[in-house]
Amino acid sequence: MKDVRIEFFHDVLCAWCYALSPRLRTLVNEFPNVEVIHRSFALAPTQNSIEKMFGSKESGKSEILQHWQAANRNDDAHRICTDDMACKTFDYPYSMPGLKACKAAELQGGQPLHWDMFDRIQKAHLTEAKNIVDFDVLLDCAIDVKLDKDRFVKDYHSEKVKQAIEADLLRAKLAGVNAVPSLIVNEEKLISGAQPYHTLKSFVQNLMEIDA
Repeated sequence: MKDVRIEFFHDVLCAWCYALSPRLRTLVNEFPNVEVIHRSFALAPTQNSIEKMFGSKESGKSEILQHWQAANRNDDAHRICTDDMACKTFDYPYSMPGLKACKAAELQGGQPLHWDMFDRIQKAHLTEAKNIVDFDVLLDCAIDVKLDKDRFVKDYHSEKVKQAIEADLLRAKLAGVNAVPSLIVNEEKLISGAQPYHTLKSFVQNLMEIDA
């Protein structure tokens, strides 16, 4: 069997990434020689990104929640709670606080803890309708995935975390990734979108030259 290395480009804001992540977990469980590497991609890198992209914060939230509805239909467990987020009064979040939290988790526990933290923050955002720009929310997520609290706080604010995100963004640019979710497989094959599990499985089987 050939080893397969999948770079998973994602953003904590991305509802389609939320649908794809559990499928990739199933893939790794079924094929232990598949490795997933997590790459940060900032859809809304700054506090005013939503306003710049959509004309106003209100218009941005309204349009994004329409994407949530579509992603929820794609999600196998239909976990995305659009109505709950629509009722919230805080500004729609931007990417960087959540991405920094994931990288801080990675410094403690490598790729597995990055993945756990990413999934937990996405659950807070898309299912629990919490404000993932609020550091207390991110800290609760860190505690939930068993991170050391004091080290998480220190790493979150570190230059190393900032540099790790910048390296991922450069990797995305060089690889031609301009949307998420995107997968780069063995450094050359690009798969875009929240593909169904059977598509991912078939792709990996063919790559490993295993009969379906």
